Amino acid sequence: MTLLVLGLLLWTAVHLFKRAAPGARAALDGAVGAGPARGVIAALLLLGTLLIVVGFRRAPVVPVYDPPGWGIHLNNLLMICAVGLLGAGHSKGVARTWMRHPMLTAVLIWAVAHLLVNGDRASLVLFGWLGLWAIAEMLLIGAREPAWVRPGPGTTAGTVRWVVISVVLFAVITAIHGWLGYWPFPQ
Repeated sequence: MTLLVLGLLLWTAVHLFKRAAPGARAALDGAVGAGPARGVIAALLLLGTLLIVVGFRRAPVVPVYDPPGWGIHLNNLLMICAVGLLGAGHSKGVARTWMRHPMLTAVLIWAVAHLLVNGDRASLVLFGWLGLWAIAEMLLIGAREPAWVRPGPGTTAGTVRWVVISVVLFAVITAIHGWLGYWPFPQ
C-alpha cells in the first residue's frame, strides 16, 4: 500500500505543479528549456504511474464494503462514457463543445465507476484519490481561469472519427482488463 500512496502523491504533485506553482514551473522551463522540462515531468509521471500500478497490484485485499450486484452494469455504461469523454476535448467533432473539462470529468466518472465494482481498501484509495484529484483540478482551473470560451463545433467526420476511436479504445481497455485477470463483464 505504501508504493500505491507514494505513486499517487508523486502523480498528484506533478499534475498540480503547473497550477499550484506556475512561477516555479516557468522557472524550470527557463532553467533547462521547455522541452527538457516536459521530459522531466513526463518521466516523473511515468514513475508515479509505475508506483501506482505496482503498489495497487501488491496491496492486500482488505474488504471495506460489498459492491452492489448491479454495479457491474452501471460500471460498464459509465466506462463507455468516460472513454468517450477522455478523447472529446481533443476531438475534431461536436463533442469538444459539450463541457469545459471533458478529460477530468472522464477521470471522475472512471473513479466512480470503479468504486461501484471494487470494495477493497486499495481500490478505495486509488479510485477515491483520483476522483478527488479530478474535482480539485477542475476547481483550480475554474479559480485561475473563470471564463471558458466554448470551441466551435467540429465536423461530422471528426465526430465519426471520435466515436470509432472511443469504441476501439474501450475494446482495448476491456481486453487489457481481461488479460490482467479482471473480466469487466457479467459472467
